[in-house]
Amino acid sequence: MFGVTNIDVNQLVFDSRKIEKNDVFIAQKGFSVDGHLFINKVISLGAIAIICEVFPSDIKEGITYVQVDDANVALAVMASNFYENPSTKFPLVGVTGTNGKTTIASLLYQLFYKAGYKVGLLSTVKVLVDEVEFKATHTTPDSVAINKYLDMMLDAGVEFCFMEVSSHGIHQKRTEGLKFAGGIFTNLSHDHLDYHDTFAEYRNVKKSFFDSLPKSAFALTNIDDKNGNFMLQNTKAKKKTYALKTVGDYKVKILEKQISGTLISVDGTEVWTKLIGVFNIYNLTAIIATADLLGLEKLEILTIVSQLESVSGRFQYVISEEGNTAIIDYAHTPDALRNVLETINDIRTGNEKVITVVGCGGDRDATKRPKMAHIASQLSTQAIFTSDNPRSENPQTILDEMEDGVSPENYRKTLTVLDRRQAIKTACKLSETGDIILIAGKGHENYQEVNGVRSHFDDLEEVTNCFNQLKKN
Repeated sequence: MFGVTNIDVNQLVFDSRKIEKNDVFIAQKGFSVDGHLFINKVISLGAIAIICEVFPSDIKEGITYVQVDDANVALAVMASNFYENPSTKFPLVGVTGTNGKTTIASLLYQLFYKAGYKVGLLSTVKVLVDEVEFKATHTTPDSVAINKYLDMMLDAGVEFCFMEVSSHGIHQKRTEGLKFAGGIFTNLSHDHLDYHDTFAEYRNVKKSFFDSLPKSAFALTNIDDKNGNFMLQNTKAKKKTYALKTVGDYKVKILEKQISGTLISVDGTEVWTKLIGVFNIYNLTAIIATADLLGLEKLEILTIVSQLESVSGRFQYVISEEGNTAIIDYAHTPDALRNVLETINDIRTGNEKVITVVGCGGDRDATKRPKMAHIASQLSTQAIFTSDNPRSENPQTILDEMEDGVSPENYRKTLTVLDRRQAIKTACKLSETGDIILIAGKGHENYQEVNGVRSHFDDLEEVTNCFNQLKKN
């Protein structure tokens, strides 16, 4: 260390562009940029202290330099301390896994809110401080933002907070320094292998979240998932399991499936839920278990469960006057797409066509593109491949990579329509009374991003407009 530590500081900052007078700058070695390169720049802008993994060769007088082993961990711990450790002052529950994080966190917010509590939410879709909404930019925000929101929640009188915890967030140590009252594991499937080199690494990063839970917390895992037990191997937390197929601490049975909802049995009590699909009943089982572990009464839990509304962009549906159903779903992994299509095929009577509109995002894991196309063409009557936030990539290249996954016997069932609006129109025009259109990939996202430019695009709006147009003709 160089310099004095007994100094008043303004803010903790890791983005050199946001430095103000008397700020502390944390020099992180990021995925694409190394913060150490900007140390002299931030000092010239007014930074008073530098936290770094390697000391710069040019040590400036009057500046405090502190060397740390891991700047990401340092930032997280400092952020927690800076805001006086808000996560220790009310129960914070983290949800991790490939699919279901947003649904579980959002529905837990809904459940506890309906039970009369002030609740916080940190999710992909949005951040909620009681009823005040902030736009989300990442699945797991940066450490400073997390603690800032938690501090705001504390000021607002929040009594419970539910948070999505991504593998990126865990790996980049954004959740270090937080005290969790519980952790939930949903499932593990193919995703983010553009970031994590192997599936084993991806799995181990998820597990590290449970390894770090304190004795006072609970670790709730989906025991039907082959990785469910693995997550609990080294945790100090109280181990709890949920299941639909095997024996778990919390078990739910599916009694009846319809497009409008599902009849389930919880410990012999029948409950109707508006949620659809086996994957959603897993989510619901995790929610029931979590509410119980946090002390809510069983009857109250089940009463509210029957009132819960589906999360925006997760199996949302609209029915045309002609009786065609369009389902909008965020499914952007092979596993999620398979889940949604199997759910649709499970509910339908068999005479209806299933027309799937699906794309794959640009600048994301390319290895899942052929898998997505294979699943869509295999489980649909007609699959239409289209663009889905190509970002900086050529959308046609993405579609070519998707088409590589189509089996010869399914080739006749596929179309490629580059423009997403036209693809949705095509699906509507191909549909007849009773048919089901699945529009997958974007869900709650209401934009298309092409070459760094975002323009408004909402799947639900588009298909509703198409239905209205066809009604007029």
